[in-house]
Amino acid sequence: MQTADTLAFLLGTWDLTRSIEDHRLGTCGRFEGRATVLDTGSGGSSLVCERARYDESGELRFGTQVTRASRRLLYERLSDTSVMLHFADGRPFVELNLQSGEWRSVHHCGDDLYELATTVCSDTVVQEHWRVTGPSKDYVAITTFTRLSNAQRS
Repeated sequence: MQTADTLAFLLGTWDLTRSIEDHRLGTCGRFEGRATVLDTGSGGSSLVCERARYDESGELRFGTQVTRASRRLLYERLSDTSVMLHFADGRPFVELNLQSGEWRSVHHCGDDLYELATTVCSDTVVQEHWRVTGPSKDYVAITTFTRLSNAQRS
């Protein structure tokens, strides 16, 4: 499914489930939680969202071990179709462009390589596939986001 405006499409609240297959440790895990993408500024008089904050929190399970987990990313509009994702401390992570409904990106973190593929399945479902390899990491994570609400449609 194509999207005309990547950042506007992502705004809102999403349920998420993530399966994690750690090849190095031979274990599988699951994360269940919620993510919100909130407009944090229009950048002046513009009515268009220029920046947003992604907050994710939930429960992470590996075998019998259960823990709370969270992460935050910052989104910066590059164009209607493209967004730069930053870590919470402002370091760049990856670019995301959902105009065609699919996007691939790569992030180098030291000697580790993060390969991401994002697919817009419908107006309410987005999937992310991460393949992470390197001297200290070897895992696959698949996340399904299901829209609960959208700030522009509420």
